[in-house]
Amino acid sequence: MTPNFEFGTPANPEQAQQLGAILSQCFNSPLSEWSVYLNRIGTENFRVLRQGEQVAGGLAVLEMGQWFGGCRVPMAGLAAVGIPPEYRGMGAAVELLTRTLKEIQAKQLPISVLYPATQYLYRQVGYEQGGTAAGLEVRLDALRLSVNQTSLKQIRALPMHAVTPNCDEFRSHYRQWAVKNNGNLDRNEAIWQSIIQPREKETIYAYLVGSQTQPQGYIIFKQDAKESEIVILDWVALNAAAAQRLWMFLADHRSQIQKVFWRGAAINPFLLLLAEQTAKVRYLDRWMLRIIDVAKALESRGYTAGVETELHLAVVDELLPENNGNFVLSVSAGRGEVTRGGKGELQLNIRGLAPLYTGLYTPSQLQVSGYLEGTDNAVLAATQIFAGAEPWMADFF
Repeated sequence: MTPNFEFGTPANPEQAQQLGAILSQCFNSPLSEWSVYLNRIGTENFRVLRQGEQVAGGLAVLEMGQWFGGCRVPMAGLAAVGIPPEYRGMGAAVELLTRTLKEIQAKQLPISVLYPATQYLYRQVGYEQGGTAAGLEVRLDALRLSVNQTSLKQIRALPMHAVTPNCDEFRSHYRQWAVKNNGNLDRNEAIWQSIIQPREKETIYAYLVGSQTQPQGYIIFKQDAKESEIVILDWVALNAAAAQRLWMFLADHRSQIQKVFWRGAAINPFLLLLAEQTAKVRYLDRWMLRIIDVAKALESRGYTAGVETELHLAVVDELLPENNGNFVLSVSAGRGEVTRGGKGELQLNIRGLAPLYTGLYTPSQLQVSGYLEGTDNAVLAATQIFAGAEPWMADFF
């Protein structure tokens, strides 16, 4: 039997501290770091389940955006989802997520994204794989650019300027980069602070590439002496020259540093600038996405210019019944318009819509795996509409 839970924000500092203890246990993290995390996210952005005064689990909701097809889609990111061991197996996690999703729906946010510790739980409430987050590394003694000596001198002539880590310096350049990459975040302040704020005994370094008044990119990183590696926290290159200069800047650390690690896309165009395939994938994660509002989600993202077609969808959503039914997506001039009705030629549940929406899997791949059914014409239309580069994300939350 599922216990009767109350749902809401932590009602007082004692409940906030209970939640911190739960999350520290769940994620094997020091309780001493809880106050920093709580202040960064904001108490008002946490949700908890309670039995009386006892907290039975909680999570954080980060309102931000995500780029698809060059358009910003409003998004609720879920983080720090934790249920203490004594409440597991009672349906507490599903209850917490269900209440949260209905609140997100009431706020009219069309999608939600999270990093799963277990896919099984999140699939129960409609999440499915939406994109990738790769961890990559390259040894500095093997980092060589695919250019001649004359070009190397020209690349080195592009200056690097050390700056104090301050997200205001980087916002516009990050946006120019992120808008072109499906799945990248339109970061909120909490995400930015997680990049530029050092932990205890850490030093964060930041550099601009090119002119200080009109930089062509930047890099933010820390150095791990124990692992003899540079950990890149964020970097952006707006052109090939900036990317080459960043690679050279990293290679110049080789006398004291063995390797560089960063999170990003496994298929990165700037890896083409390296002389050999020396960058290795250390891990490849999947983040999950949940469509909260079918019509709004489809209308909010962008589509390939020149595609003029329509897709007749039939969607099933057992948790949010407002998403059930037939929809017609009409795409023209890079934007989509959704109306109710139509022939329902492409049938899928809300989970199957997620990787189709992001472009992680093609319609034919989803058809083979049983995630959708449809006529040949519907599959062709969906292939044209959702074509694009693989969605990825560098940020973790």
